Amino acid sequence: MPEQEAMRDVATGVMLAGAEEPRSGTVADGHTNEANCLNCGTRLTGPYCAACGQKAHVHRSLRGFFQDMVQGMFNVEGKIWRTLPMLAWRPGDLTRRYIAGERARFVSPIALYLFSVFLMFAVLNLTGTLGSNAPKVVDSNLKIAVRDQQSTIAKLETERAAKLAAGASVDAVDLRIASEKSDLAQLEKVRRGGFSSKVAVDDESPAWVRALVGKAQQNPELVVYKVQDAASKFSWLLIPISVPFLWLLFPLRRGHQTYDHTVFVTYSLSFMMMLVVSGGLLVASGAPSLASLLFFVPPIHMYRHLKGAYQLGRFSALARTVALVTFAFVAAGLFVAAAAAIGVM
Repeated sequence: MPEQEAMRDVATGVMLAGAEEPRSGTVADGHTNEANCLNCGTRLTGPYCAACGQKAHVHRSLRGFFQDMVQGMFNVEGKIWRTLPMLAWRPGDLTRRYIAGERARFVSPIALYLFSVFLMFAVLNLTGTLGSNAPKVVDSNLKIAVRDQQSTIAKLETERAAKLAAGASVDAVDLRIASEKSDLAQLEKVRRGGFSSKVAVDDESPAWVRALVGKAQQNPELVVYKVQDAASKFSWLLIPISVPFLWLLFPLRRGHQTYDHTVFVTYSLSFMMMLVVSGGLLVASGAPSLASLLFFVPPIHMYRHLKGAYQLGRFSALARTVALVTFAFVAAGLFVAAAAAIGVM
């Protein structure tokens, strides 16, 4: 029958293709089997080309394509799983070993930093912490606060009525009611003003500050988006902003170059961004109290990082940690100011 003959022809074609494919350099599992490097032509003597470093056997399969994609994103060959635990618990050893030349074992500082930036903004946007809905989230929180305040006042008024019925003094309750009503009035005022409330800006303020305030009053959601976009695009600025502050901690100490401080800063910033990711996930999962405990982690991590990377004593590491925490707030403030200025341009 014609249908059967067509099927036989297709089957024959498939078998012939399979028979011919290995002779063109590709085996059945989709990997090539070449004697010379397919990239530069050098004769192969091992799993990698001695001249250009390319793998000796490359793939031509869809499975291999997706394996490359996953490896490119997460480096599942082992580096990421060696780097992250050390970054979390032994950051000083990680920094010192990377500076000393152990580069192939760990994810490079800049690669880890770029991945951390991407992950941080992705998680914060997915959890609603960032984005154009920020004003709506704040307004919703204000409404909840107003309702809670109203509920507190209602309970106090019920308590006052009960005391009056019993002939007891209500002076203390009246004072509490007055205080709660004052707080409620302030919340209502803030909620009514929202994000479009007029903010007085001195004429002597910098031009970018006046521009930011003016645009925020006109279109707060657009300003939030632009500042966030600028912060993500120019996140690399955090590194050159932070390195001079770290150098100030070791102005006269020999043996440490600017490169060493840059590696330290980049790994440290990567950890802090991973910490923000953890906090965002905890808040999204309904555990804000646990997320608040992460606030105490950065100083501890900075202490361990300084002590291990620069081989410091306890007192020296502690003193420098106090200074580094202060410098971190200054650097963060400069970065936010730069992102805001870029965002309103």
